[in-house]
Amino acid sequence: MSTETDPAPALPVRPLPASSYFAPQPPRPPRPAQPPHVPQPDGGRGARTLTAAVCLVLGLGLIGGAAAGSWLADGTGGTAAERAFARGGTLWRTVPVDELFPPVLRGDAAGPGGAARVWTRIGVAPDSGCEEAFDPLLQKALAPAGCTRLLRATYTDATSTAVTTVGLLVTATDGRGMRDLRRRFTDERLDERTDLMPRPYAPRGTAAERFGTEQRASWALSILTDAPAVVYAVTGFADGRTGTPPQPAALATRTGATTAPAQAGLGHEASALAGRVESGFRQAVRRTVQEDAR
Repeated sequence: MSTETDPAPALPVRPLPASSYFAPQPPRPPRPAQPPHVPQPDGGRGARTLTAAVCLVLGLGLIGGAAAGSWLADGTGGTAAERAFARGGTLWRTVPVDELFPPVLRGDAAGPGGAARVWTRIGVAPDSGCEEAFDPLLQKALAPAGCTRLLRATYTDATSTAVTTVGLLVTATDGRGMRDLRRRFTDERLDERTDLMPRPYAPRGTAAERFGTEQRASWALSILTDAPAVVYAVTGFADGRTGTPPQPAALATRTGATTAPAQAGLGHEASALAGRVESGFRQAVRRTVQEDAR
């Protein structure tokens, strides 16, 4: 509770003399004499013209420097990384299929225990969309990146025992979209779930004609961030056997793994083929960007 008191009586306010508001100012010194005016031959226009010319040159220099910097930064499509990313989205239109999916691929130490491997291409699928190329949940997980084109080829090993489909999905998103997609797959380990697997391409009349979804034994999936692409490989037995519990290549290639995909080397098949196609794709992007810059 507050206690109020009677206000104090107001005191009379008396006006102060003018001397109380302003201190007395000392007398000003006398103003110096102005120099005599010397007329210019052209009335001063020459100096003004010279000044304007200098300003114009400086202004043009600044504008030109800015324009040159802009041309160097993005006049040819952005930075080198940005140009490479954009080129990766259109590469499938111009690069021969033999460059993306070579007829023969070799891996000097790609098999279990560092064994050498040789794979022969036995079929190339027509470029297409992404319908029915992935299990439904994988299709849903990849959907945020979009699908511009899907390229696929199937290989067999030297003994025709294992068959592997390698795919190159060209997405429709930007660098940030690819980074977000990769982060989600990494954080949630989506590339290790058996209900999120790529599906094989089984060309008729080849060793892979019985390679269906039930024959899948191992797979690998890589999401690129320097290009709008997802590279994957899925492998299985060529004899059409079923009942092999699938295992992601990252687990099937671990030292001491004893599962059927691990002991048969199918994890190594998927991992090595996906890695070689990814490496070839990146090399094609770099080469094409260099050619564009010439």
